[in-house]
Amino acid sequence: MKYTMIAPCYFGTESTAAFEARRLGAESVQVTDGRVTFQGDSEIIAAANLNLRSAERVLLLLKSYTAETFDELFDGVYDIPWEELMPADAQFPVKGSSLSSTLSSVPACQSIVKKAMVERLKKGHHTQTLPETGALYKVRFALRKNRVEILLDTSGDGLHKRGYRRNATEAPIKETLAAAIVDLSRIRRDSRMQDPFCGSGTMVIEAAQKALNIAPGIRRRFAAERYTDLVPPQVWARQREKCLAEVRMDAAFEALAYDIDPQAVALAQHNAKLAGVAERCRFEVADVRDFVPDSQSAVITNPPYGERLGDLAEAARLEKILGERFLKSRPLSLSVITSDGDFEKNFGLKANRRRKLYNGMIPCQLYMYFEDARKPKK
Repeated sequence: MKYTMIAPCYFGTESTAAFEARRLGAESVQVTDGRVTFQGDSEIIAAANLNLRSAERVLLLLKSYTAETFDELFDGVYDIPWEELMPADAQFPVKGSSLSSTLSSVPACQSIVKKAMVERLKKGHHTQTLPETGALYKVRFALRKNRVEILLDTSGDGLHKRGYRRNATEAPIKETLAAAIVDLSRIRRDSRMQDPFCGSGTMVIEAAQKALNIAPGIRRRFAAERYTDLVPPQVWARQREKCLAEVRMDAAFEALAYDIDPQAVALAQHNAKLAGVAERCRFEVADVRDFVPDSQSAVITNPPYGERLGDLAEAARLEKILGERFLKSRPLSLSVITSDGDFEKNFGLKANRRRKLYNGMIPCQLYMYFEDARKPKK
């Protein structure tokens, strides 16, 4: 059976998520702001959860329709064959959102969706009681301009929860955003990488996993593993075996990362070990003033910026130092994500390319300097 899936992602990373979906064999891949929609069977549901690096989760689109009244909302939900999707003892919490719609009260819509599901499940399972003591099925609704989407979450915890980052330094970057930045920065199997502000090591670890083709979800479980009628256990087993078979430990990737905080470095080393890439990543305690970019390395980093750590003056000082180190010893490429609109001024050089991204709710720019930035302008 073919299903329609929606994978939300950070604004600005849609092209990366779409490429990943196509690579898995998903069909009818479409991109809109902050999401990628695609089609596939149960194999794709499992593969997407295991392999998507830059998407936040995989949602199954159960129905899309127009609703301007509570009756229309109720009827649309009731028409879905919930009894075929979940058992009589399923837990099914409902969450949702409403934007520019007649039905603007989210709690009221939530109540209507839940009520419609209860009535349909009771009828479908021929019971008067729904104990909600069994497997968890997270249901979501999204109302936008009176158009309703009813969705089933197949991921459970967000896909950024890879399983290797048990703890994090203050103001960490999400794994999914780091993975997208790594992709935009052209990391390959034979790349050498440096990060002078590594924090808990997320950027380096995501780069190493991409280079070695380690599936980001291979060390965790997903909600849909309990949806045995939707995705049978043998499908998950088959997709996990496929992921393991496609790991490329012969890749030449290596990374060297630094942080001024010894605790951050120790944490990064621990996280890299959990992620299975410790042998490819070296972490050292060092100040950015001592950073020496390698001429054959891709430098990718997430320096502290005033909205999250320290203050703007300190952020500007670090950007200036990074620019001085870059101009003194230029790497193959440099990618920096920051919310500081004065970054290029502080850094001392215009970027070859800029990409607007969001780090959580913070609007940022990814400033990218490629190899031709090392050549003097005529």
